[in-house]
Amino acid sequence: MGEQKIELKQLVNGLHKLSQIQYNGKLNIKGEKGQSWSLYFRLGRMIWATGGIHPFRRWRRQMALYLPNINLSENYLNSEDIELEYWDYIFLTKLFQQQKIKHEQVNKIVKSIILEVLFDISQQSVFTSVICERFPSHLFDKPISFVNVDLCLKIIMQSRKAWREAGLANLSPNSAPLINRAEQLEKMLNPATYKNFVNLVNGKYTLRDLTVKMGKSELSVSRSLLPYILKGIVRLVEAPDLVLKIHHSQEKPTVTKTNTENIPLIACVDDSPQICQIIEKIIVSRGLRFISITDSAKALSILMKQKPDLIFLDLVMPVASGYEICTQLKRTSIFNKVPIIVISASESLVDTARAKAAKVMGATDFINKPILTHKVLRMIDKYLYSQPEVSQSILKTVSSK
Repeated sequence: MGEQKIELKQLVNGLHKLSQIQYNGKLNIKGEKGQSWSLYFRLGRMIWATGGIHPFRRWRRQMALYLPNINLSENYLNSEDIELEYWDYIFLTKLFQQQKIKHEQVNKIVKSIILEVLFDISQQSVFTSVICERFPSHLFDKPISFVNVDLCLKIIMQSRKAWREAGLANLSPNSAPLINRAEQLEKMLNPATYKNFVNLVNGKYTLRDLTVKMGKSELSVSRSLLPYILKGIVRLVEAPDLVLKIHHSQEKPTVTKTNTENIPLIACVDDSPQICQIIEKIIVSRGLRFISITDSAKALSILMKQKPDLIFLDLVMPVASGYEICTQLKRTSIFNKVPIIVISASESLVDTARAKAAKVMGATDFINKPILTHKVLRMIDKYLYSQPEVSQSILKTVSSK
């Protein structure tokens, strides 16, 4: 079934219409590059927004910006909460209910998060899916804050225009700047400025992270770095999401093995430890369990014992190839419905042919190297969290009202 392509202008018009009809529910949006977001509405006003590639990094920024005195090591979430898409909303709600924060702080955080998510959405030109859905929880029946949709869209479209006029159209605020030519940069700056530059522009902090650290706007920070980026002195790299550690209250029992086993387990079978480490960082950042298998000869026995919910599998390995492992797994009833994602070396014709051959042997899908966050998350969302569409696209939904 082919997917309907939706342009940004159509999406914006649809959001305006949802406000007009006082829509109650959730809106799932998928971008052409695999990213996905969810917007939550109550009586036509937006009450929360989630998704994107950096949910945990985004939350840490909000905490540092608006709630610097809140100790993240205290017990606000448990393992069941973190499995939910809207774990950050639960976190904020608990802080408010426990009177740890004031209502004006809640309003600022909610608006800031919604604007950030909407800006990321506005950076996309085409969307593959926009679906209306009912609320996933009664938690949203009594929202802790409301935001005017039309006002938010006005702010975002103005921000988008300013971003593009500044020559930043091809830059994402979620990218992390990294010094590419240190010697050349050192000659251009005085020692003190160069030292600060090295401490901040190190590939660990995204452009958005730097706005909090420097106390400036995203536009200002990005514009100041643009000359260095254009000269190749600084390059932008993809930053993985941060890990949010979950601490359990003393009033609750320690997470048992049974509870832990409810969290999806993802395996990576690749003779390259580096590839496994890259995928592990991405998987763990989503609060999922992960196992790494670098010895292909032991892969089958380990997989049979661990029974992962999804497998990333390299094709070319010594002793036992990915083809052999895939064929053996699909012969067992245990793995008959387990998604197997083949890791292809590149997009060359040879590697593409290998990946297609693996699909004939039972593989579900494939991704090409280099391993990027959005590629891995797209497979996880597609094969672990995909659900039947509750309704037609937003355009069909609002037009029928």
